[in-house]
Amino acid sequence: MAWLQLRLAITPDQAETCEDMLLELGAVSVTFMDAQDQPIYEPDLGTTPLWSQTHLLALFEADTDAAALQAQLTLRLAPLPDLHIEVLEDQDWERSWMDNFHPMRFGQRLWIVPSWHEAPEPEAVNLLLDPGLAFGTGTHPTTALCLEWLDGQDLAGKQLIDFGCGSGILAIAGLLLGASDAIGTDIDIQALEASRDNAQRNGIADERFALYLPEAMPQGQAPVVVANILAGPLVQLADTISALVAPGGRLALSGILAEQAEEVRAAYQERFVLDPTAEKDGWVRISGVRRPL
Repeated sequence: MAWLQLRLAITPDQAETCEDMLLELGAVSVTFMDAQDQPIYEPDLGTTPLWSQTHLLALFEADTDAAALQAQLTLRLAPLPDLHIEVLEDQDWERSWMDNFHPMRFGQRLWIVPSWHEAPEPEAVNLLLDPGLAFGTGTHPTTALCLEWLDGQDLAGKQLIDFGCGSGILAIAGLLLGASDAIGTDIDIQALEASRDNAQRNGIADERFALYLPEAMPQGQAPVVVANILAGPLVQLADTISALVAPGGRLALSGILAEQAEEVRAAYQERFVLDPTAEKDGWVRISGVRRPL
């Protein structure tokens, strides 16, 4: 099935008016996109910010009269923003995405392998992944930084806590690299479901990977803790996250932009002997050892 796609170049103050207008004119969906690669990493709670230059994409049924649609917009919007209308042929978006997700190596031993793909090195530590509805495929620099860190640790027989587990990729990697058991926690129930599915896909028994919403997580400490979330929550939850790390235990934090590193380091430096900050593509990882209590 084909669609008629309309693209408008708008400013944030035009967004609500244009969205309502297009839905009234028959749009089946309206999407806002960044027009100039200006990501909004950590919006304030309760807000839905837009970029200073935003593209509004609206989809209409293929038999919509494009000339009549443009005439209506010309009448209602003065002046008319930059407008582009095209026929968008349908395609198998899931297949397109799958074709572009390939096995990736992290460190010396670990490979992340899509569940539908053959492992390039069958004798390596291969994590079969289907990210499902949650983040965490290894393609983002923050995930890569954490996976490389885990690959370099001695995890044999140690418990691991994955704080903000998403797809479960970090906890599962730790288990495959030798950790005895893992605890994963996330505020999103769909993330917990994705983590459980990915653990089963990798042959990890339920008793080795316990999953909890934050309020249900049992008290205790672990010798290895990873938290790949965002800088704001890492700072706000510094007491909570630090308390999960046993004295002498190792901590890795990511989801941090390079310019946010000092603020995050400051929140943890009293309780940890911190390693030099590791950076990849503008994102960083902060790691360290928990000081004796």
